[in-house]
Amino acid sequence: MFARQKYYYTHQEYLKLEGQASEKSEYYHGEIVAMAGASWKHSQISGNLFRIIGNAIEDKPCHVAMGDLKVWLEERDYYTYPDIMVICGEPEFVGERTDMVTNPVVIIEVLSKSTAEYDRSDKLHASFTLASLQEYVLIDQYRMKVEYFRRKDQLWELRVFTKAEESLGLKSIGVDIPLSQIYRQVKWEE
Repeated sequence: MFARQKYYYTHQEYLKLEGQASEKSEYYHGEIVAMAGASWKHSQISGNLFRIIGNAIEDKPCHVAMGDLKVWLEERDYYTYPDIMVICGEPEFVGERTDMVTNPVVIIEVLSKSTAEYDRSDKLHASFTLASLQEYVLIDQYRMKVEYFRRKDQLWELRVFTKAEESLGLKSIGVDIPLSQIYRQVKWEE
């Protein structure tokens, strides 16, 4: 029996396939990683965050994007779609493409069972290589839990929030979000 050889895609092949695809996928070291569809809770949490952050930064020189804009992590050879990202100042696009940026200051991922390990490992560590990135947030959709990573000098500091009355303070954009608002109208299984 012969082992099947893995195929590695070039950037150009990935971008061409991605442009024609009906579903999104990410690119990591030549491999294409299919993205799972979002659950209702995932959509609620992402929508809550998009609305809250968008309203809070409307008078600031920052922009919030949700789900359809790629980030290019050049140092790790990685294209990814964060659930939410914030860019301050002008977006830095990759070449002439306007669907790919390199300068988010905040990235937020809403975890699902199929992507939690990936979001906490490869994607997290690749994102840390972005010079612009100041904060990275992981939101659990199955229980009230927010993992908040903040760049402090050359290190990343982690804080974990689990109570509705606690607030996620996004210092880089001056926004405080109570967990009760992140999880607004989310119904938990008994």
